[in-house]
Amino acid sequence: FGVDTEGKVTVWNKCAANLTGYTDEDTMGHNLVQGFITEDFRSSVQEVLDQALQGSETANFEFPLLTKNGARVEVLLNASSRRDVEGRVVGMVGIGQDITARIAQ
Repeated sequence: FGVDTEGKVTVWNKCAANLTGYTDEDTMGHNLVQGFITEDFRSSVQEVLDQALQGSETANFEFPLLTKNGARVEVLLNASSRRDVEGRVVGMVGIGQDITARIAQ
């Protein structure tokens, strides 16, 4: 997935849709942290996004996403800055992996 400098979703691929049940129509333009992160992790996820927006990458950050049906899915995230052709940070790209089953063990 990806967000812009305001934290609004700009990219929501098929894997994110399959994992959460949210389509790109459900997510595009909505604030990622406020809309799709459990309340207890909003501040830490916002910090990771803020770091990426300042050019600092985060690897192996674990956090829960809320699915459309209200379930909690555990995600392992790598967050990187997204830059325009002139090198300015224009957002964040997150690559996530579902680790729900591993956490449950």
